[in-house]
Amino acid sequence: MEKRRNEREWKEKRPSGRNGEERKDRKPFHTAREEREMDREINENQLEGRNAILEVLRSGRDIEKIMVAKGNVEGTIKRIIAMAVEKGVVIQEVSRQKLDEISQTKNHQGVIALVSAHDYVEVEDILAAAKEKGEDPFVLLLDGITDPHNLGAILRTAECAGVHGVIIPKRRSVGLNATVGKTSAGAIEYMPVARVTNIVQTMEYLKKEGLWIACADMKGLDHFDTNMKGPLALVIGSEGDGVSRLVKEKCDFTASIPMYGKISSLNASVAAALLMYEVVRQRRF
Repeated sequence: MEKRRNEREWKEKRPSGRNGEERKDRKPFHTAREEREMDREINENQLEGRNAILEVLRSGRDIEKIMVAKGNVEGTIKRIIAMAVEKGVVIQEVSRQKLDEISQTKNHQGVIALVSAHDYVEVEDILAAAKEKGEDPFVLLLDGITDPHNLGAILRTAECAGVHGVIIPKRRSVGLNATVGKTSAGAIEYMPVARVTNIVQTMEYLKKEGLWIACADMKGLDHFDTNMKGPLALVIGSEGDGVSRLVKEKCDFTASIPMYGKISSLNASVAAALLMYEVVRQRRF
């Protein structure tokens, strides 16, 4: 009893910070259960080691990319690269130091894979879903969105706006990782996402299927004056550079958002949301 009282008095008297003030930078204490939950969240989309990655390649699960140590192309690594190339998986050569830094097991064996938080679909599946509902296809094409929070927010709005599917490129774009899933607030479970090798070729395919391609561009016609009814694919560009030149040239028309302030651009997910709901307004009201 005396020992407990002394410990309590010591805790009350001890200075927690400079000049006896309560410290603001003290890290919160995590229980063993919370630590396990954090570890599970971290490890959710990262696989390490040669055998584990060979198995995930055999399983057919969607893989965002495989990182291989530079110069390490012998034995099992060579097989992994060959299988990845055959399946169209992005391969990135990085330094062994980089792998050491991001490794969670500390036994990566020269290779780390980032797998998707959700399976991708085919572009044909998106169009089939629209046909099944008896609706004109409404598709989003994302040209180089690299921020997972932006992609998650776009998926969330797309699901609410009745978009039939989202198309992203394999390269120079964030994939369906854990951050995207969390930011989407569950929309990742309902919004079909296709991942394609070539955005321009995909646009040509969509045109053949009867869709018009609209490009979000600040120099385009005001979206209030743009006809966005009927089968439509809406192209949203990257956070910094917007829609790339080649993609823009293949679009049928452009749509801009009027700006009346001193800042001349909007966040990609906000711009996407405004344009998506303009499509909703024109189609339904």
